[in-house]
Amino acid sequence: MAQAKKQSSRKAARPPLLALHQVSRRYGGRVALQPVDLDLAAGECVALVGHNGSGKSTMLRLAAGRDTPTSGTVKLDGVPMDENDPRVRARLAVVGDVSACYPDLTVREHLALVAVAHGVEEPLHWVDRALADRGLAEHAEALPGSLSSGQLQSLLLASALVRPRDLLILDEPEQRLDPGARQRLADLLKAELADGVAVLLATHHPDLAMHVADRVLLLEDGVLLAQGTPEAVLPTAFPGTAVGGAR
Repeated sequence: MAQAKKQSSRKAARPPLLALHQVSRRYGGRVALQPVDLDLAAGECVALVGHNGSGKSTMLRLAAGRDTPTSGTVKLDGVPMDENDPRVRARLAVVGDVSACYPDLTVREHLALVAVAHGVEEPLHWVDRALADRGLAEHAEALPGSLSSGQLQSLLLASALVRPRDLLILDEPEQRLDPGARQRLADLLKAELADGVAVLLATHHPDLAMHVADRVLLLEDGVLLAQGTPEAVLPTAFPGTAVGGAR
């Protein structure tokens, strides 16, 4: 544990890759997110937790450049965050809605298209690796419509693995995954962090946050209620739930 604390301290000392400064979002008269600050360094993981409607997905969309803040700034390595900016697209991978799948392409074709579109060298190598990593090799020639919900979620995760990325943003990546697949997800995220990828995720699964996050932010009704280590924040976010396990 002492070593883990040292590592977390070193991560915090790095300059931020992703920086949100006093970012807020209103939709008409509704405040979806009150002003919030967040710095995320390379190789660091921050988990957002809170009930549905707490502002987690709004914060992720703003962090990914998929939405424009009502106030404040979002920057990726000093560059204003805009998903359509080629400088951003070359460094950012987002895992979100299953509707992002191409319905008329097989699983393999879908992954190959993503890899080629992002200029990946030896795309078929990375496609085969992603298929194996996400347990999709036997479904490589299947269309998305024939996959289970858990397999679709694995396809979205695989799509992030076949493209370059310095920042990985995930909205409830554990949803629809069985326990074995959730463990593989945790192992995958640990490997991403070890490679220097920054990870920002929203989750309803306390064990995932405990295993991979350096910091946890608790949101409620668009307000940041608490932030700190998983050990400090998760018992408040998930009262009555046993939270633990090796990190």
